[in-house]
Amino acid sequence: MQIAILLILAIVGAFTVGGSLFRDNDLPQVGGRAPDFALVGLDGKTHRLSDYRGKLVMVNFWGTFCPPCKEEMPAIEKQYQKWRDAGFEVLAVNLAESKVTVDSFVKQLNLTFPILLDDRMEIRKTYGVVNYPTTFLIDQSGKIALKKEGQMDESFIEQNLIKWLGKM
Repeated sequence: MQIAILLILAIVGAFTVGGSLFRDNDLPQVGGRAPDFALVGLDGKTHRLSDYRGKLVMVNFWGTFCPPCKEEMPAIEKQYQKWRDAGFEVLAVNLAESKVTVDSFVKQLNLTFPILLDDRMEIRKTYGVVNYPTTFLIDQSGKIALKKEGQMDESFIEQNLIKWLGKM
């Protein structure tokens, strides 16, 4: 009898622990508050998501090892130049690559938005990013307006910026 009770408790415990480990409910969802973070950028400054409250912020998780990530960067830069004066900001979160590699890539493409270094991939984990690129659009109040896995083209970016910047 004691063995049966112990076995039942072990099974219930395993389901409880396993369920909490693999629940998507704990990950940021569209409509929910975007988790704040602080990362050092290539510029040497610490950038906090909360510092950009009141702006529409694109948080783009990327790496130079990822062809779609590299291909979408010029489109992001072009839209950043077009909309930044209207309250749009980009925080490009690099996934644990060396500063030299990232800096070389940024200079090659003349990217002007903040490039943040997620050296230990903690922010990637917080946001539940498994596919690259993954982009979150954070509205002016700090809520997730959009999550996009995969490459974005310029038209997709612009359509969403028009939609969300129009709500300011």
